[in-house]
Amino acid sequence: MRKTARIVAVATIAALSLTACGSREDDDKADDKSSTPTSSAPTEAAEQFPDFKACMVSDSGGFEDKSFNQTSKKGLDDAVAKYGMQEADAESTDPSQFADNIQSLIDAKCNQITTVGFLLGDDTLKKAKANKDVDFAIVDYAYFDDKGKNLAPANLQGLTFDTAQPSFLAGYLAAAKSQSGVVGTFGGLNIPTVTIFMTGFAQGVAYYNEENGKDVKVLGWDVDKKQGSFTDTFEDKGAGKSVAETQISQGADIIFPVAGPAGLGGLQAAKDAGKFAIWVDTDGCVSAAEYCDVLLTSVVKGMDVAVEAAILAAAKGETTNELYNGTLENGGVGLADFGPNADVDDELAAKIEDLKAKIISGEIKVG
Repeated sequence: MRKTARIVAVATIAALSLTACGSREDDDKADDKSSTPTSSAPTEAAEQFPDFKACMVSDSGGFEDKSFNQTSKKGLDDAVAKYGMQEADAESTDPSQFADNIQSLIDAKCNQITTVGFLLGDDTLKKAKANKDVDFAIVDYAYFDDKGKNLAPANLQGLTFDTAQPSFLAGYLAAAKSQSGVVGTFGGLNIPTVTIFMTGFAQGVAYYNEENGKDVKVLGWDVDKKQGSFTDTFEDKGAGKSVAETQISQGADIIFPVAGPAGLGGLQAAKDAGKFAIWVDTDGCVSAAEYCDVLLTSVVKGMDVAVEAAILAAAKGETTNELYNGTLENGGVGLADFGPNADVDDELAAKIEDLKAKIISGEIKVG
């Protein structure tokens, strides 16, 4: 019987190379460990791997989603540019394509394959087990059973991100800036890598309420019931726009979409209604600049750096199955700069920094 894998809620990165060195570890050696990345030395950046082929399979949102696929692809492109590698990619438009797309890159003689997204977890594990001579990494997935045993084979590394932490800060910011006392969030699918954002956001709003004696309401996600608003797609911008419009009609003046390209519809709805929004995965003022004027900030995670690190490790023969974690503490996740119209005063900005420090110290528990 296949063991059940679960996503680990700790996460990301902050550098250019993994700590694992030398020969590959045994499959079960890293049961309860996580890798701690370190910066590459200048001499490493000069290394070239012209015979090494790094490859990537996107989730169904495609590589131009202005979100996590696009940011992950930047990690591949950066590695190729810096280290003189070959590359190939396979863009998915539907989950039914995942297995075939991975196999196509195996057939193309890729030395390392990064898959992007929680939904590719099962297919990536199967292909990694069947192709021990190919190194794999997967964004937004970790392979552990209920006892904390690492189920990933030695040639497969999970790259995960504790986005609940910066989402907490975003929730506090949204509550502080809301004029209506109502904010909204929605997801693409009810899966851990989506709801981790929504939970952190709702907890940040709750913390603001408790600290300030307010009652700002969150539409779209109930932390206790694990139920909320979802588009059931990452591709349909119209679906995201519809959900956001409904929340705006219910009083929400700040929208927090966690839905890839579908979430862009939420930004459009906010812009049309003269409301604010918060983007995810990457700095929306860069990746979706047309909406920058309505963004308070963005919850970002350094997927590009994590992907580049995993590729470089594979090229050097140093792939590990230890979980690659990123947090506020190591800089793997965070908030982007405040938007040009966010009007965040010095007092609120200092408060956000104070909350960040308390999350890092463990005084505030998130997730």
